[in-house]
Amino acid sequence: MRSGTRAMRWGVPVAAVAVVAGVVAAGPVIAAVQGEPSLPRRTAAELLADAAEKWQSGRLPQMSGTIVETASLGLPALPVAGGATSPLGLLSGSHQAKVWYGGPDRLRLMVPDEMNENDLVVNGDQVWWWDSAANTATRIKGAPDGAGRPDAVPYTGTVTPRQAAEEALRAAGTDTEIAVGEDATVAGRAAYQVVLTPKDAGSLVKEVRLAFDGETLVPLRVQLYAKGTAEPAFEVGFDSVTFTPPAPENFAFTPPPGAKVEEATAPPIGRGPHGKDGEPGADGHGAAAPRVVGDGWDRVVVVSLPKRFEGDLAGAADRAKGGRDVEGVASLANGMLNAAAPVSGEWGSGRLIRTKLVTALLTDDGRLLAGAVTPEVLYAAAAAK
Repeated sequence: MRSGTRAMRWGVPVAAVAVVAGVVAAGPVIAAVQGEPSLPRRTAAELLADAAEKWQSGRLPQMSGTIVETASLGLPALPVAGGATSPLGLLSGSHQAKVWYGGPDRLRLMVPDEMNENDLVVNGDQVWWWDSAANTATRIKGAPDGAGRPDAVPYTGTVTPRQAAEEALRAAGTDTEIAVGEDATVAGRAAYQVVLTPKDAGSLVKEVRLAFDGETLVPLRVQLYAKGTAEPAFEVGFDSVTFTPPAPENFAFTPPPGAKVEEATAPPIGRGPHGKDGEPGADGHGAAAPRVVGDGWDRVVVVSLPKRFEGDLAGAADRAKGGRDVEGVASLANGMLNAAAPVSGEWGSGRLIRTKLVTALLTDDGRLLAGAVTPEVLYAAAAAK
């Protein structure tokens, strides 16, 4: 998964065939191991190539199900504004989403959050974002054809198994060993497992297990293990899934009586579907767009904090006014500072926090660097200003 806030884009091609070509050439491809349940034997090359062909062709089966995402990164509790739909909300705890997929032009994704819910509804040329807490229905204009494709939806605070699988395959390269693990049962479905094992010493990732439905090859679950651990540090997968056409009423949406109705264009990078005033590459509140240093498993996300957060970072959350992404960064900074250790080097000085999977560095010059890497990798990225 991409570190830092996740910014989904509209209409971005998967280019999965190219990804698979690089992954399969990266390391050994091991024949499938017999397990329970038992599926026909297939190699990693066959599984990934067939899955990529389905993703790129758009021939995805109609389906519905419940997705559960669980993170156990060892981070401090984060009082993140925006709850389950905040980008930082994925960093701790367990979250649930329900999805209905009726084809490239029909999709509904519902994210419950305590007593409220958020819905993304795509039905032909009608694209709506419903925020029950704000009692606001936003009609999104400018969505391209095929806006309901799982790889084309905007950020909703939810990472689907397919998105997580794509990110893991993008990270894999020549420094990755690829094997087929034992068959598994996910959401009551027999599934193949492909195991990606990074070989780079700078990565904190022990392995990533991708579970593909044995019949449809749809990604059902992604589990990310940190080095030295026996349980997943991050997991997203279907708790239940049905590969049958959803009822048409699941894609029908009419703003409830009394709801505030707004219009917005398809969101720029870095904004959610309810943001209308941001500029591409910025969060709309003065924070620069995140940039990525390095590639593969050693990728580091670098965020320049807004000027109003420089200096007294411990009070940043109290000073943040408007914009839940900005408040989220401040909340993350506060939580990190309570457990951070002072560090310094040729790159400068700052504070470092280490967890079993994520390492983050807050520099005194107002930068936040994070990745599933060792501190040494972060220090090198901090030096590359």
